[in-house]
Amino acid sequence: MSIADNLSQVKREIADNCHRFDRPESAVTLLAVSKTKPLADLETAYQAGQRLFGENYVQEAVEKHQQLAHLPHIEWHFIGPIQSNKSRQIAETMDWVHTIDRDKIARRLSEQRPAEMAPLNVLVQVNISGESSKSGVLLEQLDDMVELVQSLPNLRLRGLMAIPAPQADEASQIAVYEPLQQAFLALQTDHPEIDTLSIGMSGDLAAAIASGSTMVRVGTAIFGARNYP
Repeated sequence: MSIADNLSQVKREIADNCHRFDRPESAVTLLAVSKTKPLADLETAYQAGQRLFGENYVQEAVEKHQQLAHLPHIEWHFIGPIQSNKSRQIAETMDWVHTIDRDKIARRLSEQRPAEMAPLNVLVQVNISGESSKSGVLLEQLDDMVELVQSLPNLRLRGLMAIPAPQADEASQIAVYEPLQQAFLALQTDHPEIDTLSIGMSGDLAAAIASGSTMVRVGTAIFGARNYP
């Protein structure tokens, strides 16, 4: 199937799960994970109506941002790990960053965001499975990170992101997401401007939508198997 057909199918799956879990279709936004994909694929998805693109690798993200700058309303989300020496490139090009989990990185992104640009939309990455190999703050550290990010003038805290460990079935996926969903709802009570819960990929889309996701990150189901650099 074509990229346009794949996009339609993914959007139908999102809509079906929104209906299944009694949520409006408009509650969940699709982020197309375009890492390692050629510009032509992104342009095809754009022509099919996709506007949000997620990138994991800094140099690739910056190059795509430059080469597709002529496309109106395209929105760039950085969803990979951030090295200190790459933070300036991210601060100068991206619209969103999903992977804030260290004080140093948050401070650098705020300091390096150009004054003429709008504040950088950011999500705090939470390690909800407690895996030592995974990035993200633990839930008990979340309040401190939220307080820091909200104190930084060139960042705008939009919510939370997580990548849980794989689970055997949908019920287990939902169970893993439950503490994160509760933390997100609690944050919204104190900070009503927080509006984004970035959870859910191809393998756990239904569970994420059941758990209050407002943004799902889908790559392979749109663009096909990954191309490794």
